[in-house]
Amino acid sequence: MDTNTMITEYLAQDLNSMLITLPLDDSSDLSRGVARWLRLLLSISAAVALPACGGSGYTGYKDAPYTVKGQRYHPMGPPEAVGYEEVGTASHYKGGFLFFPGKTAIGEKIYPWSHGAAHKTLPLPSRVRITNLANGRRVTVRVNDRGPFISGRIIDVTSATAKKLRFHGEGLTEVRVEVLSVGDGVHRIR
Repeated sequence: MDTNTMITEYLAQDLNSMLITLPLDDSSDLSRGVARWLRLLLSISAAVALPACGGSGYTGYKDAPYTVKGQRYHPMGPPEAVGYEEVGTASHYKGGFLFFPGKTAIGEKIYPWSHGAAHKTLPLPSRVRITNLANGRRVTVRVNDRGPFISGRIIDVTSATAKKLRFHGEGLTEVRVEVLSVGDGVHRIR
């Protein structure tokens, strides 16, 4: 049993024990029904919310080689990536559906309103500055996913990032990508 499951079960039991002592009039079926529904709702809330508190399951950087559709990719090492620049075509993708998140290559949740990017060979995570060459708009985002796996594209950004760069309606645009840093916290290299 993983840590998130253990914590969820513990809190659900704790919430359940608190609700058993609700000061409701036990003589009515309505009061017992309300208490039952409150216990159920709080248990479900804890089960849904707590797994989001867990880590993404990686430490440092993710730069191991990987294969997609028969093509082998070899990401750069962190020191090699810092300061790297590239010019090419950017596209955008939608992360998640409504309020249900999708998952990135490093296990992070991504929602439709999230800002982020996907790159085939940068170590994950990386922080990059993307400049839309058509209009000069810039944004700094975290690269935490792999892709785009379509020939001729260098980076894939979330819909929210594409809107900030003002190319959401067009779908594709020419960009400059500059790597500002690699890693998080104690593993960060600038």
